[in-house]
Amino acid sequence: MDVSAIVSNLQSPPILFFLLGAVACGLRSDLEIPAPLPKLFSLFLLLSIGFRGGTELARAGLDLYVAKTLLAAIGMALVVPVYAFFLLRRRLGVADAAAVGATYGSISAVTFLTADAFLRQAGLPPAEQAGGHMVATMALMESPAIVVGVLLARKFGAARAKVRWGELLRESFLNGSVFLLVGALVIGVASNDKGREAMRPFTGDIFTGMLSFFLLDLGISAARRVHDLRAIGRTAVTFALLVPLGNALAAMVIARALGLTRGDALLFTVLGASASYIAVPAAMRQALPEANPSVYVGMALGLTFPLNIVVGIPLYHLLIGALWR
Repeated sequence: MDVSAIVSNLQSPPILFFLLGAVACGLRSDLEIPAPLPKLFSLFLLLSIGFRGGTELARAGLDLYVAKTLLAAIGMALVVPVYAFFLLRRRLGVADAAAVGATYGSISAVTFLTADAFLRQAGLPPAEQAGGHMVATMALMESPAIVVGVLLARKFGAARAKVRWGELLRESFLNGSVFLLVGALVIGVASNDKGREAMRPFTGDIFTGMLSFFLLDLGISAARRVHDLRAIGRTAVTFALLVPLGNALAAMVIARALGLTRGDALLFTVLGASASYIAVPAAMRQALPEANPSVYVGMALGLTFPLNIVVGIPLYHLLIGALWR
């Protein structure tokens, strides 16, 4: 198998900056991104990808192809937390298993953004490139898993606590990341080609630089989370490394059955394989405080995130290239 895509990904500046951050932490350097800036980088990236996706969606329109993709994505977001919960609840306990299920049923926007940047360099023909509707797909997959995870914890937990639907739905659907992403998508649809040209320097020219800064900070954060892995046990480590690959294969099969383009299939696969470490922890702190953040955040950020962005994205690209021939 040609491994040039993996080598090319490892030579990508954002990936190298992620590795630089991890090395800096490992060598105990005092390198650190000042606290307000990572949040700014995150908001910038969500705004950029949401707006650009909206303009693409306005061009393509909503048809059966798009609708099938969106429904399949929601299906994955509902199924993954259920099977993950039943795999883990005997080993981790109900609360932690539910939080992990929500984490892996939801998605990582930064992994999606990294895959999107990878696709820009992949040289796919126009007909095979990803469509703007994939941003809407990402937005739809963010929240359902949170609701399912909390419901599982309430149903199987010893306390059988009542679900506070207002707080849960608010945290799931109105947290800042989801709200900005969807809002930028809507603005992109409304402004169309005229807005695309006006925002091009902001959403195109400096995108890679901002992604590099953000991944530098995440490299530092991910390396720090390695220490948390000592507490989560072999089962959780195995899950964090193998289950994303299984989810990726399932997503590829679904994408192939739906007839997705190679670009759409890669982003769909990455969404299926990724795990949330921003939206879900924010929701779990409110809805499931008894769950241990070191477990689900340590798994997602310390293991699954590096696996996907360093090796997973180019590997999925290679497999899709072979299967779509």
